[in-house]
Amino acid sequence: MKTTVKELRLILTVDNLDELIRFYRDTVGLETSKEWHEETGNGIILDAGRASLELIDASHAARIDELEVGSRVSGPIRLALRVTDSVSQASEQLIKGGAVEVAPPTVAPWSEVARVQTPDGMQLTLFGTSTLAD
Repeated sequence: MKTTVKELRLILTVDNLDELIRFYRDTVGLETSKEWHEETGNGIILDAGRASLELIDASHAARIDELEVGSRVSGPIRLALRVTDSVSQASEQLIKGGAVEVAPPTVAPWSEVARVQTPDGMQLTLFGTSTLAD
């Protein structure tokens, strides 16, 4: 019998939780699904819309980095966010909110893209279109 998955949740363990809540919730615009503050620890679940798991090999990761940035720069995990604003506007907003530009907006074969690095060092690819249905 096959298991049916209803949700994909990526969990990041971070040292600067308050800063990253401000970044992902207030700057990126992800909505709070649940938040807790307990003696055992604090956390938040932010709704990022549709989730998918993209698995690629090292050769393809190098190709993506080459197209988006110009050289191999990402680690084994990189987040990609499809934005409703233009990629340029979204990139500018995130940089104003504390991200660092890794690569300016450019056109890749699949979409307009930009790459930024969050305050905790995570690389984000911002993209405008997707082959996945809404």
